Amino acid sequence: MSSAVQLFFDAASLGGIYAMAALGIALIFGVMNLVNFAHGEYIAFCVFALIVPSTDAVAVMFLGKAPALLLIPTLLAIGGFVAVASEYVVFRHMRKATPVAMMISSFALGFILQNTLLAVYGGRPKAISLWPDLNTPISLVGAQLPLLQLIVILTTLVAVCALALLLKKTRLGLEMRAAAENFTMARLLGVRANVVITGAFALSGALAAAVALIMATQTGVADVRMGGQIMLVAFIATVIGGLGSLPGAVAAGFLIGAASVLLQGSLPLEVRPFRDAFLYTLVIACLLVRPQGLFVPSSAKPRI
Repeated sequence: MSSAVQLFFDAASLGGIYAMAALGIALIFGVMNLVNFAHGEYIAFCVFALIVPSTDAVAVMFLGKAPALLLIPTLLAIGGFVAVASEYVVFRHMRKATPVAMMISSFALGFILQNTLLAVYGGRPKAISLWPDLNTPISLVGAQLPLLQLIVILTTLVAVCALALLLKKTRLGLEMRAAAENFTMARLLGVRANVVITGAFALSGALAAAVALIMATQTGVADVRMGGQIMLVAFIATVIGGLGSLPGAVAAGFLIGAASVLLQGSLPLEVRPFRDAFLYTLVIACLLVRPQGLFVPSSAKPRI
């Protein structure tokens, strides 16, 4: 019983991280038809905003020393600012470009952000200590679980519910949904293009900052390359969920997290290091069966 509870919370917490990252990518794709591969660098940028610039192996906390009530909104604002700034400087001038050209630009932007972090902080991973008490195990239904796992799950649920309310109950949300359906027609009907796109990037950057906070607390490491792997998994989640589908991205993020944890626990020890190969085999199988995504109607066509 306790092992099953542990497995469930492991899967839900990892899936929650993937779901939040996938949601940030799906937001931008839904509005601009852009797969923003710089999203992983937004995450890394927010992690390094917590520490003092240095090339030392042990980081000195900077913003990370602030109380949680100040730190969390400040870092969310930083994530939103970085994303909005990238839209203003790069993507705003490429709205008439092809999706492939914009995607390549996002690769270039990510490379610039990563090398900026390398120049300021060096390439050595750094040990950081952010809210270490959250990794203290607590007893729940006979299992010992880190408090952070529960916070990740609750944070994901709150973020998804808040975003759903924003999309359904506010003018900005209505305009975002209209733009996702047909951006050209939405503009003709009076949708404010700059406001919608800026709002989408701000929300995406804030989600990246939330993922950064979780990863910094969970791993205790700041690495300029730490956003790359989660960006890859999040992109896969958006494809499996159905490109442009926000609920699909969230559901697929949880699904990939659950599959990863189940494979880690069920594979024999000698093949466990090759878990990702098995995971991506499942991904290929899913896309062979439903190339449009698991959580969109069969009649829907892939967006790209």
